[in-house]
Amino acid sequence: MNTPLLLGVLAAALYALGSHWLMLHAADAPWAVAALFGPLLLPLLGLAWRQRQPLLLAATLVALAVLVAVVAAGGLGDVHRLYLAQHVGVHAALGLSFGWTLRPGHTALITQMAHRVHHVTPDMAVYTRGLTRLWVGYFFGMAALSLGVFVLAPWPAWSLLANLLTPLAIGALFVGEHLLRYRLHPEFERVTLADMVRVFRQGAAAAPSTATDRTGR
Repeated sequence: MNTPLLLGVLAAALYALGSHWLMLHAADAPWAVAALFGPLLLPLLGLAWRQRQPLLLAATLVALAVLVAVVAAGGLGDVHRLYLAQHVGVHAALGLSFGWTLRPGHTALITQMAHRVHHVTPDMAVYTRGLTRLWVGYFFGMAALSLGVFVLAPWPAWSLLANLLTPLAIGALFVGEHLLRYRLHPEFERVTLADMVRVFRQGAAAAPSTATDRTGR
């Protein structure tokens, strides 16, 4: 694993552990709300600015304004629901974003990303379209699980799911698919995990988002 990727994994792990601790011991504190949401919103703001996405930029600015207002007001009465809304909302939004590209006549999101590191063959187009469906199922499944745990289990169990189990599940799906892909399709051109992470971070902004996926429909 290269150094930037290792540092990124370490930073994500520290953030996850810190978030879990804050939600258990200082969930209602205004500074804790800022510490938990700020590191999520600021990178999103930078991404929207770099990619010139006005809707995402506006939504992020509104979210930041709400965060500032909540902190200035001394927090919320029941901040737990705010954390739930963030966790469910992010997963639902990602599920919708991935699923929107599965419409007939459009290129699936992961197929778009594959175009940035591969010469995409018809078999790869079919595979990446199926992989996009898998991620859609994961995102909506996690959103539903989050709601269920919040309603049925104590707060520490939900915090454990949101802050520790969620990133572990994403990592397991990401790495597991990477390893399984070449057992199912040894003919596919190989890429490293670092290349995959780079493409996911950059998103599909530069990919042929309006292209028609004739082979993977």
